[in-house]
Amino acid sequence: MTQVFNTSQYDQIGGEKGVQKLVDRFYDLMDSQQETREIRAMHAKSLRISRKKLFLFLSGWLGGPSLYIEKYGHPRLRQRHLPFQITSNERDQWLFCMNQALEEQIKDPLLLQTLKSSFFNVANHLRNTPDQSNE
Repeated sequence: MTQVFNTSQYDQIGGEKGVQKLVDRFYDLMDSQQETREIRAMHAKSLRISRKKLFLFLSGWLGGPSLYIEKYGHPRLRQRHLPFQITSNERDQWLFCMNQALEEQIKDPLLLQTLKSSFFNVANHLRNTPDQSNE
């Protein structure tokens, strides 16, 4: 008899330590890359609170403890991001950081592709401002 274990993405990336490592690398990239200056400018000078909130959110979103919901309630991602103009440019800058952090940490190709796709879907959903046309 074969046993099948359903392991969450949270567990696959290393649980609490893995999520924290991902969040830290993500924000380190955002804070240091010229390509992400517009999205970095949307954040407070200190990224401490942003790091904490993303960690809490990703913990539950990846199948671990629902820390964000326990502390703040439903994430309401789109609503919480409405004060910021988010076009494809800001989405792509955010994904630049997240994809780089994922590529450095995730060795399983299927998990990497699944996470990249999931993050793209969420980031794309948060766009709330039409892209400027080049006309």
